[in-house]
Amino acid sequence: MKLLSEPLSGCKILKPFLHRDPRGDFVKPYHEGQLAEHGIVLPVREEFFSESALGVLRGMHFQLPPAAHQKLVYCIRGKVLDVFLDLRTSSETYGQSAAVELSENNRNVLYLPVGVAHGFLSLTEKSCLVYKTDAVYAPECDAGIHWNSFGFDWPLQDFEPILSDRDRDHPVFTDFNSPF
Repeated sequence: MKLLSEPLSGCKILKPFLHRDPRGDFVKPYHEGQLAEHGIVLPVREEFFSESALGVLRGMHFQLPPAAHQKLVYCIRGKVLDVFLDLRTSSETYGQSAAVELSENNRNVLYLPVGVAHGFLSLTEKSCLVYKTDAVYAPECDAGIHWNSFGFDWPLQDFEPILSDRDRDHPVFTDFNSPF
């Protein structure tokens, strides 16, 4: 597993082991020892995936303490613009956001530490994102930041994003009192 970049403090974009031949791809997005070589210790407690149509925007999601979690995210079908926002007040990148394209073609893996909000925009007709977290989902700790409140320039020139009511109603970043 190779570290490609660290666009925000502690947030890492990784290239997993990938073997391509005429039969297709063999990809290893999670390997405990190889992640540890990059300073990532992620005991997986839960894994899930989301499927999204073109133009679906999900985010910006995270869990509050005591159920705050770190996560690995990767795309196994389609393509997404994955966006993340640093909510850690002691971080040198607090309040900054970054983005990376995750796709079935590039096979990149995104690691997000505790205290980083996560969201994405589906760029293809059907995208499937897989998440591995070190804490189980806790509805009472579920939280979010409004997707359009922290200065990120989403590529929405040609359409309105498809949002859930939940994502439409998240508080704006400036009203969020971070516990991280």
